[in-house]
Amino acid sequence: MKSLHLAGPDDAERLLPMVASFQAERGQQPDEALLTAALSPLLEGAPQGAVWLVGPRKAPVGYLVVSFGWSVESGGMTGTIDQIYIRPAVRSRGMGSEALFQLTQALRQGGITALQMEVAQDDEHLQRFCRRARLQDRGATLMRCAL
Repeated sequence: MKSLHLAGPDDAERLLPMVASFQAERGQQPDEALLTAALSPLLEGAPQGAVWLVGPRKAPVGYLVVSFGWSVESGGMTGTIDQIYIRPAVRSRGMGSEALFQLTQALRQGGITALQMEVAQDDEHLQRFCRRARLQDRGATLMRCAL
C-alpha cells in the first residue's frame, strides 16, 4: 500500500495545519505567513526540497519535508529530513516507518546518496525511530548560524 505522496500546491490547505501542530508540539508559536512562505516554493517544485504527505492524499495523517544538498563525503546529492510529523492520534502504528521506507526507496532511485536528520540528544523516541530506519548516529553536533 502506497502511503506516501509528493505534495503540490493543491495540498497546502491540508499541510499547513499539520505543520502548525508540529511547531506547537515543540513549544513554538506557528506563524502562518512564514510557514506559507517557506513551504510554497517546495510545493511548487523548487529543486531545493520537497514535501510528501503520509497516508491518504485527501486526508493525510502526516508529512515529511526533505531539503537537498551536496556532499563530497557522500559522493553527491544528499537529503536532509527537515521535519517528519504524524498526527498524535495515529502514532505508533508504523505509518511513519512505512513512509520513511518508501521515501528512502524513492530518493535512492532519484540518485540521492545519503539521508540524514537532526535529532535532539534527549529525544529517545525519535532516536529509536531513526535507528529502525537505519539512520546512524555520527557522533557529531550540528552547529548553526542564522543569516
